[in-house]
Amino acid sequence: MGPYFDIVIVGGGPAGLTAAVYARRAGRSVLLLERESFGGQIASSPKVENFPGFSAISGAELSDRLYSQAEALGAQIELEEVQSLQPGTPHTVTTDYGVYRAGAVILATGMQHRSLGLPGEDRLAGVSFCAVCDGAFYAGQDTAVAGGGNTAFQDALYLADICRHVTLLHRREEFRADPVLVEEARGRSNITLLPSTVVTALEGTDRLTGLVLKNTATGEVSRLPVSALFEAVGQQPETRVAAALFSLDPAGFLPAGEDCLTSIPGLFAAGDCRTKAVRQLTTACADGAAAALAACQFCRELERRT
Repeated sequence: MGPYFDIVIVGGGPAGLTAAVYARRAGRSVLLLERESFGGQIASSPKVENFPGFSAISGAELSDRLYSQAEALGAQIELEEVQSLQPGTPHTVTTDYGVYRAGAVILATGMQHRSLGLPGEDRLAGVSFCAVCDGAFYAGQDTAVAGGGNTAFQDALYLADICRHVTLLHRREEFRADPVLVEEARGRSNITLLPSTVVTALEGTDRLTGLVLKNTATGEVSRLPVSALFEAVGQQPETRVAAALFSLDPAGFLPAGEDCLTSIPGLFAAGDCRTKAVRQLTTACADGAAAALAACQFCRELERRT
């Protein structure tokens, strides 16, 4: 039937790792399952400047600290992909490696990158979602970043230090990034900002060689030769495991309030996958704490009934 844990956490980002810390400190047995890499999206950020206690820290270091803390407290952490979740007493969690039983389950599955939806996007070398991961491959070359938020500008600034030139493309006239990032980018001689511009096609056979652009204000079409395109056009919730269990909100998020309770007893939603107004590192960690404490309370109630 598979081993039993008081709490199984699905997702190894800030919400999931924080939940593991709180649940272990409460004395509960914890299994944390992550399918790819620990730390979530923030692990690829070159600099985090809005997390309390650190004026600046890399996303990778912050992720490592969270992971090490959860592991040191005794959480069992495994790289396994959850394939299905069956609610019950206990809940059953099936992965690509085995089956686990749990008194409570915390869904902290986070977000996944949104793509541009262009032909060749998943085939051409040179198309990437991670400037920190892949930027070094294009040192001294011309690159582009698609997006207008903080991530896009952070990527452009990071690439500007190693690439010959960086062009930032944004579909709207106004950028969504913090003004301080926009001004820093404007001050870099090797960064060009192109608002009201969308990518309509990717050029190249096996490797990206250029972009076809369209100005949304004038309709003008142009071509931009680049060796790489880094996409930072937003994210979408990773809720495939839970989609069969809940009526997701119109944007695909798990319906749960600030208490992280879902409509199914013993199942909790934490972090960016949850319906909420603000999605930041601090709110993800707060969700992890709230979900863990609620899950611990649920486990205590289970024990009183049995």
